[in-house]
Amino acid sequence: MTQQLSIVLSQMTQVVGDLAANADAMRAVRARHPQADLLLYPELQLIGYPPEDLVLKPALAERAAKILAELAAETADGGPAMLVGSVERDGDALYNIVALLDGGRVVATRRKHELPNYGTFDEKRVFAPGPLPDVVEWRGIKLGLPICEDGWLPKVSAHLADQGAELLISVNGSPYEIDKDDRRLTQVFAGRVAETGLPLIFLNRIGGQDELVFDGCSFVLNADGTTAHRLTDWEAEERVTHWAKGSDGWRCDSGTIAEWEAHPADIYSAMILSLRDYVERNRFPGVVLGLSGGIDSAICAAIAADALGPDKVWCVMLPSRFTSQESLDDAAGCAAMIGCRLDTISIAPAVDAFDTMLSDSFADAAVDTTEENVQSRIRGVTLMALSNKFGPMLLTTGNKSEMSVGYATIYGDMAGGYNPLKDAYKMTVFAAAKWRNANVPRLSRNPATPVMPETIITKPPSAELRPDQKDEDSLPAYPDLDRMLHMLVEEEKSVDDVVAKYGFDREAVVRIERLLSIAEYKRRQAPPGVKLSTRNFGRDRRYPITHGFRTA
Repeated sequence: MTQQLSIVLSQMTQVVGDLAANADAMRAVRARHPQADLLLYPELQLIGYPPEDLVLKPALAERAAKILAELAAETADGGPAMLVGSVERDGDALYNIVALLDGGRVVATRRKHELPNYGTFDEKRVFAPGPLPDVVEWRGIKLGLPICEDGWLPKVSAHLADQGAELLISVNGSPYEIDKDDRRLTQVFAGRVAETGLPLIFLNRIGGQDELVFDGCSFVLNADGTTAHRLTDWEAEERVTHWAKGSDGWRCDSGTIAEWEAHPADIYSAMILSLRDYVERNRFPGVVLGLSGGIDSAICAAIAADALGPDKVWCVMLPSRFTSQESLDDAAGCAAMIGCRLDTISIAPAVDAFDTMLSDSFADAAVDTTEENVQSRIRGVTLMALSNKFGPMLLTTGNKSEMSVGYATIYGDMAGGYNPLKDAYKMTVFAAAKWRNANVPRLSRNPATPVMPETIITKPPSAELRPDQKDEDSLPAYPDLDRMLHMLVEEEKSVDDVVAKYGFDREAVVRIERLLSIAEYKRRQAPPGVKLSTRNFGRDRRYPITHGFRTA
């Protein structure tokens, strides 16, 4: 009976739908660790996670079965066994599985029992739930293999412990949220260890996938609850762990305990990695964005340079007659500090042309936000023209506070392919900008710091679409607005709840709730952007556009 084990945790990325590349990446890990006993890969590593409706294509499951059989056959060489996440079709049902490959064959498969169907997850749409999984007996060891959500809830782990499991191995596709790394370790999976008295391996993937980004943060807990290993966040890592069986069961030797990033460094890394993978995997040569001299576009330019390198970032200043000299200077200073290209294209001729075109139709109407929005739309058309002509993807730069209340112009500043700030409130933007001006991110491809003039951070935010315009002319101060929005969006609280907690003017909160509701149609047409919070717009918060409910 085996008394010693070498288990490798492969914290790695994956490309949804690129089965051949994902399989080759697993083969490469195996080639680097020929002396290991067992190699672990994240959830659905063969097909990528989350596959969404792509997994409903019969050809995908067929190809996955073929490649899984090939990987199994390769283990006939006497090298390490592999625990591979994939899918399995049984009649009309499709299952999320892990397969243990060893000795040239598939030794066992286990189907995911608990299918998450909340927030970003809709696995019940595409997968059938498996039965409560039995332990897998391998080389004289009884392994419990809870797949992701199976480990987040107590039932499966308790069942496996009752069946005599000696070690729990939980492979995951757990996307990043603020403070989720600590919650996984100290609350959820430490709870499984305490309940079962068993050691546990938590393995997670890294990398961006559309609006999700995965932070890794894998770890190993011994049966007494102590942490034996913590893998780094955001980066690929292959951690070799050594296990020995004693009178009280299996125990892992102690290894490196990685220091995970604190806020706001963690959200900055999330934005870097998600943008990098989105741009590169969709084969864009770089990005283009409007650089206004304001904080939102400045931090987006900095994130893009960190993600891709400053040579792949093209900034464009699009001044109108309302653009201040301070904004022109700040934009130029920001581009110079980042080290990226900056062009200036005045929109004044186009604004004049639209004024002339619409003069008869608008003759008896007062000037209002319509004329402001025309300016924004001219900028959007100009940037999209550059994107179409030369190929870089257009970044949008609106933050979550603005998108919550509809302070964004559809077909104008909302035009583009991706938005790093989509789930970042305005105060989060300020925190990220201050942090980046003092630090170079670990994932960065741009060593420059600071990356923007201090005046960009300290001046009052303004869209500069009319004389002396300030955001706070028509919105509460951003610290107050973000508190209101956090309760209304993340916590789903009522107007009265917000007023009771913070003492805000009730009518002000009623107005913000109304703006939040009527802006849903804009958010439906917004580009994707990385999820940072527990309730991002799109995957997490799916509200009807047309409805009549208000809490006040």
